[in-house]
Parts: sequence; structure tokens; C-alpha cells
Amino acid sequence: MTGTSHSESVVEPTCRAGASACESLAVEVRGLRKAYGSRVILDGIDLTVPAGTVFSLLGPNGAGKTTVVKILSTLVTADAGDLRVGGHDLLGDPRAVREAIGVTGQFSAVDGLITGEENMWLMADLHHLTRREGRTRTARLLERFDLVEAAKKPASTYSGGMRRRLDIAMTLLGEPSVIFLDEPTTGLDPRSRRSMWEVVRDLVGDGVTVFLTTQYLEEADELADRIAVLHGGKLVAEGTPDELKRLVPGGYVRLRFADVAELARAEGELRTGARGDDPLTLQVPSDGSVKSVKALLDRVDRAGLDVEGLALDSPDLDDVFFAVTGRPDGHSSGEKARADADEQAVTR
Repeated sequence: MTGTSHSESVVEPTCRAGASACESLAVEVRGLRKAYGSRVILDGIDLTVPAGTVFSLLGPNGAGKTTVVKILSTLVTADAGDLRVGGHDLLGDPRAVREAIGVTGQFSAVDGLITGEENMWLMADLHHLTRREGRTRTARLLERFDLVEAAKKPASTYSGGMRRRLDIAMTLLGEPSVIFLDEPTTGLDPRSRRSMWEVVRDLVGDGVTVFLTTQYLEEADELADRIAVLHGGKLVAEGTPDELKRLVPGGYVRLRFADVAELARAEGELRTGARGDDPLTLQVPSDGSVKSVKALLDRVDRAGLDVEGLALDSPDLDDVFFAVTGRPDGHSSGEKARADADEQAVTR
């Protein structure tokens, strides 16, 4: 872990795609720095992304997430750093990097004045595909993203979810090995967001590496093999979702009893915990490990307590995020506005 005292808690990167997919690195970043005037946006960022995985970068508005994406996709020049994407040196061979990547930004690149199919053809031309190859790939991708029926309609008639699917289909025309998705589900309804999650899973299943920025912590928890939190120009936490959750204390086992008398007896026998919002529950502190939960259940069994229900509550990524970046009310609206303006300026 970078920039935090919890470094001993983070193990080497793991991925859901299997050991073979993790043998090579799709993104390598060492000492990335970027400043806008006197304000440092990125201050010595180090990160690695194994091939065939989903890496999610989290952070408050203005933290520098979009700046990282624009630098790694060659749209903005870093002030310093050793950067490799898709096995290519960002400074020495930016053209090779551009050929290896695809980028879907916060705002759709779809042209609403032409049809979905024509948007695809236009992107195929930009990739210098032959007419036959462009048409073949377009047909395949429109079918894959369930856009065949809408393909000949103006893109302006598409829903938000359809536009996002078309946007990613356009990105895939170049068959990139690394895709940067910068807040791809912002503004989508819950159903469209979950459809987009399936798209990301399918991409990784095909061996593509996905570098995802998002403000939805549930999204990172659902998709990412590894997560990093960016704050104050530095990575303040990094690890798998489960590793990050273990950094925050406060988990407990919630025991529910049939009546107040049994609850009172449990308090006397266990001598730990506190009553929950439900008047018949007792919340017993626990780190959530199998060992600690088993030890508690053994105590319950020995005491002959009649437990009606049991639930395990542990910290989630919201808790982690606020623990390492501070609560929203910890910064003034003016500070937030300045941070947002600085990042927008540096990425123009």
C-alpha cells in the first residue's frame, strides 16, 4: 500500500481471471507526478495493473482520477514518472500505446446526428480499417451489445444505457488490450448500470484489461480485482476489496433472540456487546473472521442460549473510503470547488 501506515496489510496483487492472466502487467506506473501551476495534482503515484483484470481507481471529486486516465491514454503529458501501458513506454512510444488502448470518457463520444451504425463506421475509418473489415467488426459488435435493431436509428434517440453500450462498442473496434473506463455509468439508471457491469465482466473474460474510475463504491466492490484510493495527490490505500475492508475496525455479529428475557441472559453470559436498533438483538464486536465467529458461537452453545437469528455485519467500501479520505463535511465547499477546477484545468 502506498501512502498509509497499513502497508503490512496488503498482499501481492491477485486476480479473478486466473494465474496465467496475471503473469504480465498491463499498466506500470512509477513516480507519476503532475502539477497545475503551484498546485500538485499527482504526487509520486505508483501502481501496477496485471493483465486480464479490473483495476478501479477511487477518489473524491477533484482527486485526480481523470488526470491519471488522460496521462495514461497519452492525452496529457506527465511532469515526471516511468510509465508503461500495454507493454509500451508512454514517453518513448506513445503511438504504440494508443494502438494498444481504448478510452471511454465520462461523456459519450457518440455523434447523435448520425445512426449508431454510422458512428461505428466512422470509428472504423479512424482506425484505418478496410471497408470490409470495418463492416464485419461493426456487425459483430452491434450484435454483441444488443444494438442491431437500433443500429439504423439516429443515436440521439438512444437511451443513456444504449449510448454507453454504443460508446464501448466503438472503443472495441480497434481491438484494444487495455480499456480505460472513466466513470462509465455516471447518470445511468440502476438497470443500465448493471448491464454495463456485465459488459465489463465479458471484456475481462475475453482477456481485456479494464482500468476503471468510478464514484460508485458498490461498482468497484462488484467488479474490481484490485482497488486504489486517490486523495490529496497520493494513493492512500490499495488492495483487494476484502483487504481494504479489513483496514477499518467496527465489524460485529448480530444475534437475535426470541424475547427480552433471553436477550438479558445473553448479555450476562457473554459479557460483551450492546443492544442494537432492534430491541431483541445483541451486537457483539467481531473482525468477521471464521475463527472469531466460531469462537462466539461456541460460547453461545456452551451457555445454552436460544438464538433465533444471526447476521454478520462488516465494514464496506464506504467505510474504507471515508476512513482514508475524510467525511464529506470535513472540507468546505470552496475547497472542493477549487479541487474540481484544478483537475479540469489540468486535463483540458
